[in-house]
Amino acid sequence: MQTDIDPRSLIGRKAFDRDGAKIGTVDEVYLDDATGVPEWAAVRTGIFTRDAFVPLEPSELVDEALRVPFTRTLIRDAPDFGVGRHLSPEQELQLYHHYGLDVPRVGPDDPLSAP
Repeated sequence: MQTDIDPRSLIGRKAFDRDGAKIGTVDEVYLDDATGVPEWAAVRTGIFTRDAFVPLEPSELVDEALRVPFTRTLIRDAPDFGVGRHLSPEQELQLYHHYGLDVPRVGPDDPLSAP
């Protein structure tokens, strides 16, 4: 996703899965601790008012909406960590594995750099 987008501008945008089905509305945006780049979005799915975390990379903004390149089922089955709190490195690792994404390697001492 574009890194020059103000993360606050994502809040309130509609989010859609890879097939164009609406999954919800962006509720919060989480920044990477090391870089300050928007990394995760919490999307309010409407199912029991649950927020599902989705990766902002490789998602993209299309026609003022967030397009997440995963299925609605995979998104709704994402680990639920609640919103309003910081994501721990272990929680981020769970999310990367859930979505089948490569874990970013930041440095040898970074918990996310472990294989």
